[in-house]
Amino acid sequence: MHKIRISAGQVSATAVLKENDTAESLWKALPLEASANTWGEEIYFGIPVHQEEADDATDVVEAGALGYWPPGHAFCIFFGRTPASRGSECRAASAVNVLGKVEGDATVFKKVRSGEKVRIEKVEG
Repeated sequence: MHKIRISAGQVSATAVLKENDTAESLWKALPLEASANTWGEEIYFGIPVHQEEADDATDVVEAGALGYWPPGHAFCIFFGRTPASRGSECRAASAVNVLGKVEGDATVFKKVRSGEKVRIEKVEG
């Protein structure tokens, strides 16, 4: 089981990666830094990982889910409603490969603004 730390502005959280090809590709690419983009209560940014849409890809995810969006080669952190949401669900623009989950309260990412630097790194041990 791989753990990562996601830091953005004054916010930092740990997350656990799933055991799938997309999560393994992300792990091998770490550490990464990028500028955050926001879309409702989702943060996303391009990463140097290229994966196809997985068989179990979905556009509706749990709050705290980490996703990989194949069309934009983007890492996504979901923590609430997006412009595509229906009701209170977390909905991606289109299907994402779910690759992990934030430990604890993912709504801390509401404090992150578009353009802030985001860093993803391995948590060893």
